[in-house]
Amino acid sequence: MTTVAEARDKRWIGLILLCSAQFVVVLDASIVNVALPTIGSALDFTESSLPWVVNAYVLTFGGFLLLGGRLADLLGRRRIFMAGLILFALASLAGGLATTSGQLIAARAVQGLGGALLSPAALSIVATTFKDGAERNKALGVWGAVAGSGGAAGVLLGGVLTEYLGWEWVLWVNVPIGIAAAAIAPSLLAETRDENELRTFDVAGAVTITAGLSALVFALVDANEVGWGSTQTIITLAGAALLLAAFVVIELRSRAPLVPFSIFRIRTITGANVVGLLVGASLFSMFFFISLYMQQVLGYSAIKAGLSYLPLAVSIILSAGIASQLVTKVGFKPILATGMVLIAAGLVWFSQISTDGSFLSDILGPSLLAAVGLGFSFVPVTIAAVSGIPDHEQGLASGLINTSQQVGGALGLAILAAVSSSVTGNSIDPEVLTEGFQDAFLVGAAFAVLGLIATLFLIRNRDSKAHVALSQEVAVEPE
Repeated sequence: MTTVAEARDKRWIGLILLCSAQFVVVLDASIVNVALPTIGSALDFTESSLPWVVNAYVLTFGGFLLLGGRLADLLGRRRIFMAGLILFALASLAGGLATTSGQLIAARAVQGLGGALLSPAALSIVATTFKDGAERNKALGVWGAVAGSGGAAGVLLGGVLTEYLGWEWVLWVNVPIGIAAAAIAPSLLAETRDENELRTFDVAGAVTITAGLSALVFALVDANEVGWGSTQTIITLAGAALLLAAFVVIELRSRAPLVPFSIFRIRTITGANVVGLLVGASLFSMFFFISLYMQQVLGYSAIKAGLSYLPLAVSIILSAGIASQLVTKVGFKPILATGMVLIAAGLVWFSQISTDGSFLSDILGPSLLAAVGLGFSFVPVTIAAVSGIPDHEQGLASGLINTSQQVGGALGLAILAAVSSSVTGNSIDPEVLTEGFQDAFLVGAAFAVLGLIATLFLIRNRDSKAHVALSQEVAVEPE
C-alpha cells in the first residue's frame, strides 16, 4: 500500500517531469535563433523565409493553446499531455531530418501544435495536483523558474549544439526527452478530467478561436516583412477580428462553450491575463534584442552570446523560488507589482546601451534586474490566473494564461521590431543599430509600466489577501 509520504514524493517527482516538458516547449521558441544562419545556408532559405523557422512554431503554438487547454479538461489531462509530448518529439525528429526549407517549416508548425497540447495540460495537472495555497505556490515557483529560464537556456544550448554537433541537434535534443517523458508519465501522473460538464465539444468555437488567434499571430509576426500598412496585413487583421467576434457570438449561444465567459466575471482572472499579455510583450522580445546587440554591435560569437545569458537564467530560477515563498506570506498582488517595476527599470537601463559597451557595463546589471522582475512577475501572475478556479476549469484557466503570454510575446516582438526597424532600416552601422535597440527597449519598458497599472487596478486586494489566508489554513491542516 502506498503511504501518504510516498504519494507526496510521487507528486513532486511528477512535477519535475511536467516542468521538464514545459522547459523544452519554452526552450524551442528560442533555441533555433542562434542556429538560423547555419540553417539558412544548409537548406537554402531565402532571407525573407528564414524567420518562419521561428514564426511557424509561434503561430501554431499561440493559435492552438486554448483548444489544447479545453481538450485537456474534457478528454483527460494526462492523455493530452502525453499526446502533445509524442507529437512534439516526432515533429522534432522530422525537423532535424528535413532536407528542404518547406519540410523544416512544416515540422516546426507541428512542433508548435504539440506544444499547444502539452503546455496547458501540464499546467492544469500542476494546479489540480497541488492544493491551492502554500503547496501550489511552491509547485508553481518551480514551474515559473523552469519556464522562465527556458528562453535564456535556449540561446545558450542552441549555440553549443550548433557549434559542436550541427544545427539538426537543436531539434533532435527534444526527441529522447519527449519520448522518455511520455513513457514515464503514466507511472507518475494520475489521469484527471472534467466529469461534470456536458461531454459535447464546441467544434465551432474551437475552429473560430484557433483560426482567429492563428490569423492574429500570423499578421503580427509577418507585418514587419510585408509592411504594417500592406494589403496582406490589413486583410489578415480584419479576418482575425471577424473570426474572434464570431467566436464571442458562438460562445454566448453555446450550451457547452469552449470558453465560458463567466470566468471573466472574476476580476483578478481578467487582470492576471491582461498582465500576462503585457509581461510577454515587454520581456519576451528582450532576449531577441539583447542577442542582436551582443552579436551585431559588440561582435560576440554565438557561444559567447549564449554564455552571457547564464547570470540571467540563474537569477530567474532563484527569484522565482523566492517569489513563490513571498506570495504565500504577502499575496500575489504586491509581488507582481514589484516584478513589473523591476522589469520596467531593467528595460530602461537596457535603453542606455552604447556602441562601445561591454558585458559588465551594459548587459550584466540590467539583465539581472530584468531577470528578478521576470521571476517576481511570472510566478504570481500564474498563481493569480489559476487561483480560485474549480478543478474542472483548470485546463481552461491554464490555456488562457498561456495564450495571453504567447500572444503578448508575438505582439510585443512585432511592435518592438517595427520600432527598431524604423530607426535602423537596412543599416548595419553599429551606432544606428544601437539607437534602434535603445528605442525598442524603451517601448518594452512602457509595456511593463502598463502591466504595473493593470496589476494595481485589476488585481483585487481581497483576492490576494484571501490567497494568503488560504495558504495559512492549508499549512496548519493536520496530516
